[in-house]
Amino acid sequence: MEWYTLLIEFTLMPLVAFVVGLAMVLMMRRLRARIERRVGPPLLQPLYDVIKLYSKKTQISHGALHDLGIMMVIGGYIAAEVFLPVPGMMGMAREGDLITLIYLMMVPSLGLALGVGQCANPNGSIGISRALTSMLAYDVPFIIVVAGAIMVYGTSNLPTIIEMQQAGGVAAWGISVMPLLAIAGLISTHAMLAKEPFEVYVAPAEIATGPMVEMSGKYLGALFVMQCFQIYTVSVIFVTLFLGGGENWLFFLLKIFAVAAISSSVTVIFPRYKTDQVIRWLWKWPTGIALLGLAMVMMK
Repeated sequence: MEWYTLLIEFTLMPLVAFVVGLAMVLMMRRLRARIERRVGPPLLQPLYDVIKLYSKKTQISHGALHDLGIMMVIGGYIAAEVFLPVPGMMGMAREGDLITLIYLMMVPSLGLALGVGQCANPNGSIGISRALTSMLAYDVPFIIVVAGAIMVYGTSNLPTIIEMQQAGGVAAWGISVMPLLAIAGLISTHAMLAKEPFEVYVAPAEIATGPMVEMSGKYLGALFVMQCFQIYTVSVIFVTLFLGGGENWLFFLLKIFAVAAISSSVTVIFPRYKTDQVIRWLWKWPTGIALLGLAMVMMK
Protein backbone atom coordinates (compact mmCIF):
# COMPACT_ATOMS: atom_id res chain seq x y z
CA MET A 1 0.00 0.00 0.00
CA GLU A 2 1.12 3.55 -0.76
CA TRP A 3 2.02 5.75 2.22
CA TYR A 4 -0.71 8.29 1.43
CA THR A 5 -3.34 5.52 1.34
CA LEU A 6 -2.23 4.39 4.77
CA LEU A 7 -2.35 7.96 6.04
CA ILE A 8 -5.90 8.41 4.74
CA GLU A 9 -7.12 5.21 6.35
CA PHE A 10 -5.38 5.90 9.67
CA THR A 11 -7.04 9.32 9.77
CA LEU A 12 -10.40 8.69 8.15
CA MET A 13 -11.47 5.34 9.62
CA PRO A 14 -11.36 6.40 13.33
CA LEU A 15 -13.14 9.64 12.38
CA VAL A 16 -15.87 7.74 10.54
CA ALA A 17 -16.20 5.34 13.46
CA PHE A 18 -16.62 8.23 15.91
CA VAL A 19 -19.23 10.05 13.80
CA VAL A 20 -21.23 6.89 13.10
CA GLY A 21 -20.86 5.88 16.75
CA LEU A 22 -22.36 9.21 17.84
CA ALA A 23 -25.31 8.57 15.52
CA MET A 24 -25.71 5.06 16.93
CA VAL A 25 -25.73 6.40 20.51
CA LEU A 26 -28.45 8.87 19.49
CA MET A 27 -30.47 6.12 17.81
CA MET A 28 -30.24 3.84 20.84
CA ARG A 29 -31.30 6.63 23.19
CA ARG A 30 -34.24 7.67 21.04
CA LEU A 31 -35.36 4.09 20.43
CA ARG A 32 -35.36 3.39 24.15
CA ALA A 33 -37.24 6.63 24.78
CA ARG A 34 -39.91 5.70 22.23
CA ILE A 35 -40.36 2.26 23.76
CA GLU A 36 -40.77 3.92 27.16
CA ARG A 37 -43.15 6.52 25.64
CA ARG A 38 -40.75 9.42 26.06
CA VAL A 39 -39.64 12.00 23.50
CA GLY A 40 -35.92 11.30 23.68
CA PRO A 41 -32.89 13.57 23.18
CA PRO A 42 -32.53 16.08 20.31
CA LEU A 43 -30.55 15.32 17.17
CA LEU A 44 -27.18 16.72 18.28
CA GLN A 45 -27.37 15.73 21.96
CA PRO A 46 -24.50 13.17 21.84
CA LEU A 47 -22.24 15.80 20.28
CA TYR A 48 -23.34 18.34 22.89
CA ASP A 49 -22.47 15.80 25.60
CA VAL A 50 -18.93 15.38 24.27
CA ILE A 51 -18.38 19.15 24.01
CA LYS A 52 -19.85 19.73 27.48
CA LEU A 53 -17.68 17.09 29.15
CA TYR A 54 -14.45 18.24 27.48
CA SER A 55 -15.20 21.90 28.29
CA LYS A 56 -15.75 21.24 32.01
CA LYS A 57 -13.03 21.69 34.57
CA THR A 58 -11.21 18.40 35.06
CA GLN A 59 -10.22 17.16 38.48
CA ILE A 60 -6.56 16.84 39.32
CA SER A 61 -5.00 13.78 37.75
CA HIS A 62 -4.26 10.90 40.10
CA GLY A 63 -0.95 10.27 38.41
CA ALA A 64 0.69 9.04 35.25
CA LEU A 65 -1.06 5.66 35.34
CA HIS A 66 -4.43 7.41 35.53
CA ASP A 67 -3.67 9.36 32.35
CA LEU A 68 -2.10 6.33 30.66
CA GLY A 69 -5.19 4.25 31.42
CA ILE A 70 -7.46 6.80 29.73
CA MET A 71 -5.11 6.89 26.72
CA MET A 72 -5.42 3.10 26.49
CA VAL A 73 -9.21 3.36 26.66
CA ILE A 74 -9.31 5.53 23.54
CA GLY A 75 -6.19 4.21 21.83
CA GLY A 76 -7.30 0.59 21.86
CA TYR A 77 -10.44 1.34 19.89
CA ILE A 78 -8.73 3.81 17.54
CA ALA A 79 -6.26 1.06 16.65
CA ALA A 80 -9.12 -1.40 16.20
CA GLU A 81 -10.96 0.88 13.76
CA VAL A 82 -8.03 0.79 11.35
CA PHE A 83 -8.41 -2.98 10.94
CA LEU A 84 -12.19 -3.02 10.54
CA PRO A 85 -13.32 -3.74 6.95
CA VAL A 86 -15.76 -1.08 5.74
CA PRO A 87 -16.95 -0.38 2.17
CA GLY A 88 -14.22 1.30 0.15
CA MET A 89 -11.56 1.01 2.85
CA MET A 90 -10.18 -2.49 3.30
CA GLY A 91 -6.46 -1.85 2.82
CA MET A 92 -5.27 -2.04 6.42
CA ALA A 93 -7.97 -4.60 7.25
CA ARG A 94 -6.10 -7.09 5.06
CA GLU A 95 -2.98 -6.61 7.18
CA GLY A 96 -4.78 -7.63 10.38
CA ASP A 97 -7.37 -10.23 11.18
CA LEU A 98 -10.05 -11.23 13.65
CA ILE A 99 -7.53 -12.37 16.26
CA THR A 100 -5.82 -8.96 16.15
CA LEU A 101 -9.14 -7.23 16.73
CA ILE A 102 -9.94 -9.42 19.74
CA TYR A 103 -6.67 -8.43 21.40
CA LEU A 104 -7.17 -4.74 20.62
CA MET A 105 -10.71 -4.79 22.03
CA MET A 106 -9.36 -5.99 25.38
CA VAL A 107 -7.01 -3.01 25.71
CA PRO A 108 -9.70 -0.43 26.70
CA SER A 109 -11.00 -2.57 29.59
CA LEU A 110 -7.47 -3.13 30.87
CA GLY A 111 -6.72 0.58 30.49
CA LEU A 112 -9.84 1.46 32.44
CA ALA A 113 -8.77 -0.91 35.20
CA LEU A 114 -5.31 0.64 35.25
CA GLY A 115 -6.60 4.20 35.38
CA VAL A 116 -9.30 3.67 37.99
CA GLY A 117 -7.02 1.47 40.08
CA GLN A 118 -4.63 4.42 40.39
CA CYS A 119 -7.43 6.44 42.04
CA ALA A 120 -7.63 4.11 45.07
CA ASN A 121 -11.36 4.74 45.38
CA PRO A 122 -13.13 1.65 46.81
CA ASN A 123 -16.25 2.24 44.70
CA GLY A 124 -14.15 2.44 41.56
CA SER A 125 -12.22 -0.69 42.52
CA ILE A 126 -15.46 -2.61 43.04
CA GLY A 127 -16.72 -1.44 39.65
CA ILE A 128 -13.48 -2.47 37.94
CA SER A 129 -13.54 -5.92 39.54
CA ARG A 130 -17.08 -6.34 38.25
CA ALA A 131 -16.08 -5.08 34.80
CA LEU A 132 -13.20 -7.55 34.50
CA THR A 133 -15.41 -10.36 35.78
CA SER A 134 -18.02 -9.48 33.15
CA MET A 135 -15.30 -9.42 30.48
CA LEU A 136 -14.27 -12.94 31.48
CA ALA A 137 -17.92 -14.02 31.34
CA TYR A 138 -18.73 -12.76 27.83
CA ASP A 139 -15.32 -13.52 26.35
CA VAL A 140 -15.82 -17.27 26.79
CA PRO A 141 -18.83 -17.58 24.42
CA PHE A 142 -17.38 -14.93 22.10
CA ILE A 143 -14.11 -16.83 21.66
CA ILE A 144 -16.06 -20.01 20.89
CA VAL A 145 -18.07 -18.08 18.29
CA VAL A 146 -14.88 -16.71 16.73
CA ALA A 147 -13.32 -20.20 16.64
CA GLY A 148 -16.42 -21.58 14.92
CA ALA A 149 -16.45 -18.75 12.36
CA ILE A 150 -12.78 -19.32 11.54
CA MET A 151 -13.45 -23.03 11.04
CA VAL A 152 -16.36 -22.32 8.69
CA TYR A 153 -14.57 -19.74 6.56
CA GLY A 154 -11.12 -21.29 6.80
CA THR A 155 -9.53 -17.92 7.55
CA SER A 156 -9.47 -15.17 10.16
CA ASN A 157 -9.00 -12.42 7.55
CA LEU A 158 -12.13 -10.24 7.71
CA PRO A 159 -12.16 -8.91 4.11
CA THR A 160 -11.85 -12.50 2.86
CA ILE A 161 -14.75 -13.55 5.09
CA ILE A 162 -16.87 -10.75 3.63
CA GLU A 163 -15.99 -11.73 0.06
CA MET A 164 -16.93 -15.36 0.70
CA GLN A 165 -20.34 -14.36 2.06
CA GLN A 166 -21.11 -11.85 -0.67
CA ALA A 167 -20.14 -14.32 -3.39
CA GLY A 168 -22.84 -16.76 -2.27
CA GLY A 169 -25.58 -14.29 -1.42
CA VAL A 170 -27.78 -14.39 1.68
CA ALA A 171 -27.57 -18.21 1.78
CA ALA A 172 -23.81 -17.88 2.37
CA TRP A 173 -24.13 -15.35 5.18
CA GLY A 174 -22.90 -16.51 8.56
CA ILE A 175 -26.37 -16.23 10.06
CA SER A 176 -27.61 -18.75 7.47
CA VAL A 177 -24.62 -21.10 7.59
CA MET A 178 -24.14 -21.13 11.39
CA PRO A 179 -27.31 -19.73 13.02
CA LEU A 180 -26.50 -21.00 16.53
CA LEU A 181 -23.13 -19.26 16.50
CA ALA A 182 -24.87 -16.11 15.26
CA ILE A 183 -27.30 -16.19 18.20
CA ALA A 184 -24.47 -16.72 20.69
CA GLY A 185 -22.48 -13.97 19.01
CA LEU A 186 -25.37 -11.52 19.24
CA ILE A 187 -25.79 -12.21 22.95
CA SER A 188 -22.04 -11.84 23.52
CA THR A 189 -21.86 -8.53 21.68
CA HIS A 190 -24.78 -7.23 23.72
CA ALA A 191 -22.92 -8.16 26.91
CA MET A 192 -19.82 -6.36 25.61
CA LEU A 193 -21.80 -3.13 25.45
CA ALA A 194 -22.60 -3.45 29.18
CA LYS A 195 -26.29 -2.85 28.63
CA GLU A 196 -29.05 -4.33 30.77
CA PRO A 197 -29.06 -6.98 32.02
CA PHE A 198 -25.24 -6.96 31.91
CA GLU A 199 -24.46 -3.42 33.12
CA VAL A 200 -23.43 -4.68 36.54
CA TYR A 201 -20.15 -2.74 36.70
CA VAL A 202 -21.92 0.60 36.24
CA ALA A 203 -24.85 -0.08 38.63
CA PRO A 204 -25.17 3.54 39.86
CA ALA A 205 -27.65 2.72 42.62
CA GLU A 206 -25.23 0.21 44.14
CA ILE A 207 -21.64 1.41 43.75
CA ALA A 208 -21.82 5.12 42.92
CA THR A 209 -21.28 4.62 39.16
CA GLY A 210 -18.32 2.28 39.58
CA PRO A 211 -15.35 3.12 37.30
CA MET A 212 -16.81 6.56 36.54
CA VAL A 213 -16.76 7.70 40.16
CA GLU A 214 -13.27 9.23 39.81
CA MET A 215 -13.82 10.53 36.29
CA SER A 216 -14.86 14.07 35.44
CA GLY A 217 -14.37 16.56 32.64
CA LYS A 218 -12.12 15.24 29.87
CA TYR A 219 -11.78 11.85 31.56
CA LEU A 220 -15.53 11.30 31.55
CA GLY A 221 -15.62 12.68 28.00
CA ALA A 222 -13.04 10.06 26.99
CA LEU A 223 -15.28 7.31 28.37
CA PHE A 224 -18.21 8.67 26.36
CA VAL A 225 -16.08 8.69 23.21
CA MET A 226 -15.04 5.12 24.01
CA GLN A 227 -18.71 4.14 24.16
CA CYS A 228 -19.23 5.52 20.65
CA PHE A 229 -16.28 3.51 19.34
CA GLN A 230 -17.39 0.42 21.23
CA ILE A 231 -20.93 0.34 19.85
CA TYR A 232 -19.64 0.84 16.31
CA THR A 233 -16.87 -1.76 16.63
CA VAL A 234 -18.89 -4.66 18.04
CA SER A 235 -21.70 -4.00 15.54
CA VAL A 236 -19.28 -4.03 12.60
CA ILE A 237 -17.68 -7.28 13.78
CA PHE A 238 -21.07 -8.98 14.05
CA VAL A 239 -22.13 -7.70 10.62
CA THR A 240 -18.83 -8.86 9.14
CA LEU A 241 -19.08 -12.38 10.54
CA PHE A 242 -22.79 -13.06 10.14
CA LEU A 243 -24.50 -10.52 7.87
CA GLY A 244 -22.25 -10.43 4.84
CA GLY A 245 -20.44 -7.20 5.64
CA GLY A 246 -21.27 -4.07 3.71
CA GLU A 247 -21.87 -4.20 -0.05
CA ASN A 248 -22.02 -0.41 0.07
CA TRP A 249 -22.35 2.26 2.75
CA LEU A 250 -26.15 2.26 2.69
CA PHE A 251 -26.52 -1.46 3.44
CA PHE A 252 -23.53 -1.35 5.78
CA LEU A 253 -25.10 1.38 7.93
CA LEU A 254 -28.51 -0.31 7.88
CA LYS A 255 -26.98 -3.54 9.17
CA ILE A 256 -24.90 -2.07 11.98
CA PHE A 257 -27.77 0.18 13.11
CA ALA A 258 -30.06 -2.86 13.15
CA VAL A 259 -27.64 -4.74 15.41
CA ALA A 260 -27.46 -1.75 17.78
CA ALA A 261 -31.26 -1.40 17.70
CA ILE A 262 -31.70 -5.01 18.83
CA SER A 263 -29.34 -4.40 21.74
CA SER A 264 -31.12 -1.18 22.70
CA SER A 265 -34.52 -2.90 22.64
CA VAL A 266 -33.30 -5.68 24.93
CA THR A 267 -32.14 -3.17 27.55
CA VAL A 268 -35.73 -2.03 28.10
CA ILE A 269 -37.03 -5.53 28.76
CA PHE A 270 -34.61 -6.96 31.32
CA PRO A 271 -33.51 -5.67 34.73
CA ARG A 272 -29.86 -5.66 35.75
CA TYR A 273 -28.29 -8.94 36.86
CA LYS A 274 -25.95 -9.34 39.80
CA THR A 275 -22.33 -10.30 39.15
CA ASP A 276 -22.82 -13.99 39.91
CA GLN A 277 -25.97 -14.03 37.76
CA VAL A 278 -24.05 -12.48 34.84
CA ILE A 279 -21.40 -15.21 35.00
CA ARG A 280 -23.87 -18.06 35.39
CA TRP A 281 -26.15 -16.82 32.63
CA LEU A 282 -23.40 -16.11 30.08
CA TRP A 283 -21.57 -19.35 30.79
CA LYS A 284 -24.82 -21.30 30.62
CA TRP A 285 -26.86 -20.00 27.67
CA PRO A 286 -24.66 -18.28 25.06
CA THR A 287 -21.76 -20.58 25.88
CA GLY A 288 -23.99 -23.65 25.57
CA ILE A 289 -25.47 -22.37 22.31
CA ALA A 290 -22.00 -21.56 20.99
CA LEU A 291 -20.67 -25.02 21.88
CA LEU A 292 -23.64 -26.66 20.17
CA GLY A 293 -23.10 -24.47 17.12
CA LEU A 294 -19.38 -25.32 17.14
CA ALA A 295 -20.21 -29.02 17.28
CA MET A 296 -22.54 -28.68 14.31
CA VAL A 297 -19.85 -26.83 12.35
CA MET A 298 -17.27 -29.51 13.11
CA MET A 299 -19.61 -32.29 11.95
CA LYS A 300 -20.16 -30.73 8.52
